[in-house]
Amino acid sequence: MSQTELFDAATFDRALAESPNPLSLFRDTLRACHKALNRAFIEGDPVARLVRGRAGIMDHLLCRAWERNPELVESAALVAVGGYGRGELHPHSDIDLLILVPDDTAEGLRAPLERFLTFLWDIGLEVGHSVRSVTECVSEAEADITVATNLMESRLLAGPEPLYREMRAATGPSRIWPGRRFFEAKWQEQIARHHKFHDTSYNLEPNIKEGPGGLRDIQMVGWVAKRHFGADTLADLVEHGFLTALEHKTLMEGQNFLWRVRFGLHMLAGRREDRLLFDHQRTLARQFGYRDEGPRLPVEQFMKRYYRTVMELNRLNEMLLQLFQEEILYADQEDEPIRINRRFHSRRGFIEVAHPQVFQHFPFALLEIFLLLAQHPEIKGVRAETIRLIRSHRHLIDDEFRADLRCRSLFMEFLRQPHGITHELRRMNRYGVLAAYLPVFGQVAGQMQHDLFHVYTVDEHTLFVVRNLRRLMVPELGHEFPLCSRIMQRIPKPELLYIAALFHDIAKGRGGDHSELGADEVTAFCEHHALSAYDTRLTAWLVRNHLLMSTTAQRKDTSDPQVISDFAAQVGDINHLNYLYLLTVADIRATSPTLWNSWKDALLADLYQTTRTALRRGIGNPIDQEELIREAQQQARRLVHNRALQPETLQPLWRRLGDDYFLRYSADEIAWHAEALLDDPNHDLPLILLRQETQRGGTEIFIYAPLGERLFALTTSTLDQMNLTIVDARIIPSNDGYSLDTYIVLEENGTPISDPYRIQEIQQTLHDVIARPELRPSGVQRHLPRQLKHFPIPTQVVFAEDPRNHRTAMEVIASDRPGLLSKVGQALTGCGVRLRNAKIATLGERVEDIFFIVDPENRPITEPRVLECLRTTITELLAS
Repeated sequence: MSQTELFDAATFDRALAESPNPLSLFRDTLRACHKALNRAFIEGDPVARLVRGRAGIMDHLLCRAWERNPELVESAALVAVGGYGRGELHPHSDIDLLILVPDDTAEGLRAPLERFLTFLWDIGLEVGHSVRSVTECVSEAEADITVATNLMESRLLAGPEPLYREMRAATGPSRIWPGRRFFEAKWQEQIARHHKFHDTSYNLEPNIKEGPGGLRDIQMVGWVAKRHFGADTLADLVEHGFLTALEHKTLMEGQNFLWRVRFGLHMLAGRREDRLLFDHQRTLARQFGYRDEGPRLPVEQFMKRYYRTVMELNRLNEMLLQLFQEEILYADQEDEPIRINRRFHSRRGFIEVAHPQVFQHFPFALLEIFLLLAQHPEIKGVRAETIRLIRSHRHLIDDEFRADLRCRSLFMEFLRQPHGITHELRRMNRYGVLAAYLPVFGQVAGQMQHDLFHVYTVDEHTLFVVRNLRRLMVPELGHEFPLCSRIMQRIPKPELLYIAALFHDIAKGRGGDHSELGADEVTAFCEHHALSAYDTRLTAWLVRNHLLMSTTAQRKDTSDPQVISDFAAQVGDINHLNYLYLLTVADIRATSPTLWNSWKDALLADLYQTTRTALRRGIGNPIDQEELIREAQQQARRLVHNRALQPETLQPLWRRLGDDYFLRYSADEIAWHAEALLDDPNHDLPLILLRQETQRGGTEIFIYAPLGERLFALTTSTLDQMNLTIVDARIIPSNDGYSLDTYIVLEENGTPISDPYRIQEIQQTLHDVIARPELRPSGVQRHLPRQLKHFPIPTQVVFAEDPRNHRTAMEVIASDRPGLLSKVGQALTGCGVRLRNAKIATLGERVEDIFFIVDPENRPITEPRVLECLRTTITELLAS
C-alpha cells in the first residue's frame, strides 16, 4: 500500500481549505490513517514503508496545524527530534518536537504556542515537546548527551531554515561533544543499558528496543556514524569502508524484523509497548504465520527467530563498535605489533591476524585464535577486522575441517585450559564459530522453551552451566560453594564436565528423550575427539543422567534408606557421584536466576553426603533402619545442651515418637525438639519453634500439636498469607495422638527469614490459628502473578503405591498459584485422609508436588472411592 493510499495530502488540503471545523477533520484523518496503517500491516505491507509513511503523514498534519498560527510561522521553527527526527514512527511511538525560538522571544510566543499544543491534544496527539532557543539548546546538550543525540537526529518541519542551521552548527561536533567524547560516553551508556538486562538478549520477556541486540544497538551505530563520520544513513558507512554490503543488509533485515515486531506490539497493546510480553508472544506468532511444526510450538518458532536476530545484531554491534574504537580512540597511536606466532600478533592489546589470508591458508586458525586468547589473558579482545575475517570465513568450518586432527586437538586443548574457557566459549558463540564447529549446538541456538522455568535459550543456558563449573575451579571463589569447589579441584578431568555441559541439553526440541539423544551425540563427539573408552562412557552417562540427582532430591523421600540405596546403585561409584553432583548444581543454577536457593543447596549436599556414605559401605551392604535409628539417637544425645536430660529422661519421649520420626529428622533436629518438649512439660500447646537458618537451608518451623484434621490446611494457608514459600513439609504422627510437623520456608525472594520481629510474628500467628482447630482455613488473598496467567496447566492427580513404607504417594501436577497447598490440605481433610510427608517442587509456572498419605488407621489407601474423592476435590478446589 503506497503512502498516497494511506493518506492523500492533496485531498486533505482541499478539505481543510473548505472545512468549517478543522478540529474534526484533523481528528478524523488521524483515526482513518491509524486504521489504514494497521490494516496495511496485517495485509503484509513492508513495515519500513509503514513506519516512514506514518512519519510522513505526521509531518503533513503537524505542518498544517503549525500554519494556523501566523506568529509562530514568522519567527519559530518546528523541529522533529529523536526517532521522529529520523523519520520513524510506530503506531504509538513518541512524537518528539523541538520548538526552536530566537533568543529572548519564548515569552512573547507563549499564547500561540499554547494554542498550537492544545490543538494537537484536542485532535488526539500526545507530543513530547520542548521550547528552546539556540543558546538553551547548546547548554542543555552540553549537560546531557541524550539531548545532544536528539538534536543530532533532528529534522526541520516548518519555520526559518537559518535558525535551524544555526542550532545544528552550534550543537555539532566541532562545538560540543566531539567524536571521541561522544563515542566514549555512548559506549558507556550502552554498557550500562546492557547491564540492566543482565548482558543477555535471552530474557523470557525481552525488551526489543533497549535490550542487547535490540533497536537501540542499531541506533547506537548510526549515532556514532553521524557524529564522527558525518554519515546521514548506515548505508553511508558502506561507502566509508566501515561496513560491508552484506553487513549492511544484515543490519537492515534485523531492523525490519524488529520494526515489524514493535509495530505489532503497539497495535496489540493499544499503546507504546517495547516489551515482548507473554501476553503478546502467542498472538504475534500467529499473525506472523507460524504454525504447529513437530514438537515446537508456533510461539517457540517465532521466539527462536527473534533470539537469532538479536544475537546476530549483537555480534554486528560489537564488531562495529570495536572498529569505531580503533578508528576514533586509537587513530593517533602507531604501536608496533607484538608477534604471538606466525599467524597472529597483538596490537594495542588486541589480537589480530598476521595477514588477511591467514584463515584461507590455515583454516584451523579459526579455532587456534580462541586457544591463544585463553592462554594470553593480557589480550583485551579481537581487532575488528579480524572479527570480520572470522565471520566471513566461517564457511570453511565444514566436515573436512571437523575431521582435521589439528582442529580436534585444538578444541580439546582449549577445553583443558586453566583460564579463559567461559569467556572464549561465549566469544566463540558470538562469532558463530561454536555453532559451525558443533552443528548440533547451532540447532539449539536461540531456542527457548515457552515456560517460566527455563528463562534462557538452550545455548545461553548451556554456556551458563559451563560458567558455573568454571567458577568452582577459581580458588578465590571457593567460599561461594565450598563443598563443590573442594570436589571440583579433586576430579581428574574437568574437561569431561565441560563436554557434558555442552551436550546435556543439545537434543532439546527434537522430540523424544533429549537425555538419551544427547548421550548419543556426546558419544559420537568423544569418539571423534579420541577420548578413551572410559571417559566416553562417563561423559555419555552424565548426559543421559543429568536430571537423575535433582529428580531424586526433589521428588523422592531421601530420608528413606532404600531411596538412597537405589540412587547409589544407579550412580555406581564415588567418581560418577562427584561428576554428577557438580553438573547438577551448575545446571540448576543456570536454569533461572531465582531457582537456586539455600534449601536446594542443602538438599543436594545432603543427598551427596548420604550417597557417598552408602557407596563407601558398599552397595551390597546398605544401612538398615534399626542402625540408622540407633545412630540418630546416639548423635542426638551428644548434641543435647541441657545436661539434666539424661538417657532415662529422653527414652520415654523417644518411644512415643516412633521409627519414622528418627528416619526423617537429623540428630541436630532431634536434640532441638527434645530440649523444647522436655524442658517444660506443661507448656501450652501448640508448641511453635522457629530457627532462622538450619542445615536444611531455610527457616525451619516446628509444630507440636494434638492431631487434627485441619492442621495441615490451617498451617499452609497461614504461611501463604504471610508471603512465605514452603519448600519442604514433614508430617509425623506420634504414637500417643500428637503431630510433629516441620516446614522449611523461605521468603518470596528465596532467602531464609532474617528479621527477628518477623520470626516472632510468624510464631505468634501460627500459635493463634492452630490453637483454634475449629477454624476453617482462610482463603489466600495474594494475587496470581501476571505471567502465570498465560500458562494454564490442567490439574492432574496421580496415585502410586509405596508398599515398603505402608503408604500411598499422591502426585499433584497443576499451575502454580497462591494457596495451593492449603487447598490440597482441605481436600485431604474432606476425604478423611492423613498426610505423612510432602515433597514440594515448583518448576516455573508448574507445580509437581508429591504427598505421602494414609487412611485414618495409618494404612495405604486402596479404596477407589477415597482416591476418586481426592482427585475430584483437589481438581475442583484448584479450579475455583
